[in-house]
Amino acid sequence: MQVRLDHPMLFYADHFVYRHYPHADHVLMEPRYWLEKKKVPELQKAMESRLEKLVRPWQNLPPAQQLEAIHDFICTQVRYDKLKKPYSHEITGPLGHGIGVCEGMAKTVKALCDALGIWCMVVISGANPEEGVKYRHAWNIVQLNGQYYHLDATFDRSLSRDGLIRYDYFNQSDAAIFRDHEPLVFPAPACTCSKGFYYTSHKLAFGSLEKVQDRALQAMRKQKLLVFYWSGNRNSTQLEQLIALLQQTAAQKGQYPTVRYNPCQWVFAVQFSQHSAQQQICAEQGTDG
Repeated sequence: MQVRLDHPMLFYADHFVYRHYPHADHVLMEPRYWLEKKKVPELQKAMESRLEKLVRPWQNLPPAQQLEAIHDFICTQVRYDKLKKPYSHEITGPLGHGIGVCEGMAKTVKALCDALGIWCMVVISGANPEEGVKYRHAWNIVQLNGQYYHLDATFDRSLSRDGLIRYDYFNQSDAAIFRDHEPLVFPAPACTCSKGFYYTSHKLAFGSLEKVQDRALQAMRKQKLLVFYWSGNRNSTQLEQLIALLQQTAAQKGQYPTVRYNPCQWVFAVQFSQHSAQQQICAEQGTDG
């Protein structure tokens, strides 16, 4: 499994069979194919061509922007495959059909990072049926400016809609990602830095109510969506204060807020409207599908 995760171009084999003969000093590893072997060369060329075409416009971008482009491709161009076809677990799903499950999306991120020379690996967390987590989940760890970060494009894809791309799980630390992810199955580098987190690096992390109010007024004036990460105290009382502040600030301008927030990651997306019927408060967690 680790070989297949580290080499997403091995998309044609979905598992391997090992054979060891008595008294022999070696083991035979035989791949098992989910498609006809004669189709493999054609698909290899198609995937290589697709990767080359995708990364061409990103070649001269800084690594942080390259990662953002990869992330945005998954969020905007790949749909989750609820039928879970065999190719959805490989790069052929997202790159060839525009659909995939978390494993296929994570492998696609890995393949695109490889094409751009960005260090990246696919990681897998275990299931936890007692907590309602029925299946394993796959995402990525990337290296940026000498630091390791978690990047879960699948979770962000589940939150992105109506033209808004979310970055709740873009370059997270261990402390942040494991608020709503299970422990890893295989060893991986420790992600101890939070400087690369999208909302922090883009100056969208607020720790004071005054800052949130200022940005809310600015968003209403410019008729734009307000998206931010709350970096202050995180508890139910603080959540109530934040929502009340957004409602009161909007009322000053004769408007009403629709608030979508991630209760585990404390990222808020606020849309202001002049129609009270559109006002709502909605908690939305990232999911693998």
